[in-house]
Amino acid sequence: MTHLDSPGWPDASDRGHDDSHPRRQRARHLDAASDTYRDLPSNGSPETERDLGLHLDADPAPRERGRHAAPEGGEVPDYPWSGVRPGYTEAAQGSPEATSELLPVSEATSELPPVSAASPGHPDEARPVEAADVDEASPAQEPAKPKGRAGRNLRAAIGVGVTLGAVVVASLVLWPPAFLGVVAVAIVVATWEMVRAVGARGVRPPMVPLIAGGLAMAGLAWYGGAEALLLGLIATAIAALVWRLADGPAGYQHDVVAALLIAVYVPFLGGFAVLLARPEDGYLRVLAALVGVVLSDTGGYVAGVFFGKRPMAPSVSPKKSWEGTAGSLLAAAIGGALMLPFMFDVAWWYGVLFGVAVSAASVLGDLAESLIKRDLGIKDMSSLLPGHGGLMDRLDSVLFAAPTAVAVLAFVAPAVT
Repeated sequence: MTHLDSPGWPDASDRGHDDSHPRRQRARHLDAASDTYRDLPSNGSPETERDLGLHLDADPAPRERGRHAAPEGGEVPDYPWSGVRPGYTEAAQGSPEATSELLPVSEATSELPPVSAASPGHPDEARPVEAADVDEASPAQEPAKPKGRAGRNLRAAIGVGVTLGAVVVASLVLWPPAFLGVVAVAIVVATWEMVRAVGARGVRPPMVPLIAGGLAMAGLAWYGGAEALLLGLIATAIAALVWRLADGPAGYQHDVVAALLIAVYVPFLGGFAVLLARPEDGYLRVLAALVGVVLSDTGGYVAGVFFGKRPMAPSVSPKKSWEGTAGSLLAAAIGGALMLPFMFDVAWWYGVLFGVAVSAASVLGDLAESLIKRDLGIKDMSSLLPGHGGLMDRLDSVLFAAPTAVAVLAFVAPAVT
């Protein structure tokens, strides 16, 4: 065969700097430019025909099989793409003569050098790379924490929830005034989380008057009732407005609006939990409200995981579904029907009413906090509680359920003071 002498084709006698098999190098050149190219018809100019010595007679017949021309009077055999191919008129596909010069795979790869790595301090000395080197270089991955189908660590969440519940029950049963201390601590922590969360968006509500006002509202609710709680809210709002004056006019409106929101959302609504515990049977009222919230959360979680298909508020809480909400209402209604007749000696349908009302308030409280977090661009208020996020992420339902429980119980089971 004749090599096509053109700048686009390498010299067939040049083995190349990285090819140790001249026969394979020769095969590639032969594969690229075969003798049959001389006989190929082509539509070219006469000048090109004279320069290259090719017969460029205009012929509309298309070429078969890409760049390889068919021999006269026959079809192009389907030869492999690598190796030395025989002449089109002498050998056929698969014959020993056609493949005699092809190298076996084992022989071709036996001459490849082993992968090596330079030793530290001796770049010229190479050694084989072993599996142990890869293991030492790759950091060990920590085992993934077990998570439920809802995407949170169930083991940690259950442990934290049981601990918080035990603290609340112990304070109610052993010494009711201790419950006031539990609520006060919760208000302080939740207020700090809220101020910190809105601060990430450049809003700076005054921390000191909010925390001091929250503690004052809890105490006023315990000793003075609902009227004193409302007075505490008014005093806290005024204190926040005055305190913020010291920082100047820049951002004053945003800061005081955030302060008013936090004052109503956390300490004022939290004060209704204190109002629940004030009567003689206050520990039963608090337990009824907390059990209703727990049943609502548990029923919603189970129903949402196994049956949730239709999102309730996808732009606010994508994981909350209508099926989960129905499970919350059903679980709380059944629990209320069984619980309230035993606690307060009332009809079972009062228990259903109480359970449905508390569950609906819990769902709305969860959505309200989700809306705030979505607006702030955060997932959790903090990371204080493993498996839950922040304390506010656990109090969101309770803050809405507490005033609802006060109102419903005032109707179905009036308190004895």
